[in-house]
Amino acid sequence: MGLIDFIKGELIEIIEWTDDSRDTLSYRFPDKDKEIKRGAQLIVRESQVAQFVYLGQYGDAFNPGRYTLSTDNIPVLTKLQGWKYGFETPFKADVYYVTTRLFTGNKWGTSNPVMVRDQDFGIVRVRAFGTYDFRIVDAKRFLKEVAGTDDHFRLDEFADAMRSRIVSVFSEALAASKVPVLDVAARYTELGNALLPLINPVLGHKYGLEMASFVLENVSVPPEVEQAVDKRSSMAAVGNLNDFVKYQMAQGLEKGGAGAGGIGAEMAVGLAMAQQMLNQPGGVMAQATPAAGATAAGSLGVPETLSPGDAARLLGVTEADVIASLESGDLKGKRIGSQWRVTKAQLAQFLQ
Repeated sequence: MGLIDFIKGELIEIIEWTDDSRDTLSYRFPDKDKEIKRGAQLIVRESQVAQFVYLGQYGDAFNPGRYTLSTDNIPVLTKLQGWKYGFETPFKADVYYVTTRLFTGNKWGTSNPVMVRDQDFGIVRVRAFGTYDFRIVDAKRFLKEVAGTDDHFRLDEFADAMRSRIVSVFSEALAASKVPVLDVAARYTELGNALLPLINPVLGHKYGLEMASFVLENVSVPPEVEQAVDKRSSMAAVGNLNDFVKYQMAQGLEKGGAGAGGIGAEMAVGLAMAQQMLNQPGGVMAQATPAAGATAAGSLGVPETLSPGDAARLLGVTEADVIASLESGDLKGKRIGSQWRVTKAQLAQFLQ
């Protein structure tokens, strides 16, 4: 082999890449330490962008087509190389092919609950998962922020790298949308479409990506929140806590096997016992004056004010029921810091 043939063998004359994997997002052309000659052919196929990188600096980008490399079509590289009279000599540069087609059916989900501020529950922990379709719209930013210098960046690597970032963007978008958690389940499709205008500007600016669709398949809250929702629904159905107490007692007696006639009788006995505990001599409502009442209550170990737990035991319901009634205003009470307190008079008034 002559010198000319040897030199030709060390120069790259055609740069092209055919993707047959269907899961490649970016691919670095294997130059094997060869240099790109002046007049080399660059072939970029549909759904591809070719990005030149010179010594870590991003140069010219080429959309689909066939190009003959010269000073005219690589102005950025010409400037980076410092060619005073234009591109006349071979040069080395990395060429990355970035796939711009739509990648569909990608899964996302929260590995841990995310904290969101809800107008009904305040701060609540939420889990969510679904699917999304995306494409790369800014090859330079994608290579810089996501793929890096990986010579063959695949979809599975992308999913690992982007999972937490997408969840973060989803959390911010959900907070910005101000959709109540209780409404999310009934509005999955609507919410997914509504989140796209909030998600895409962030993904485009940070990662060079655009989502074509964002689908929520499930959004769930912790069990204790679900229980609170169930209790609130039950209370809404019966109207107020007094009726709810009767409802709860009836449910409990029914499970115990009491007949239809016995249920009403035992309900009356239960409510009468609660009234008697509040009004019996030496009991919660025994004294008319506050000072004497406090002395009598203290001697019997009965506090002047009751916690939601004490009130719940007296009424025969759960503490969550009492708290829900306090928050709704059905039962009057005072909030000290984060704790509710119920006076004996307020509890007695409620039972009347």
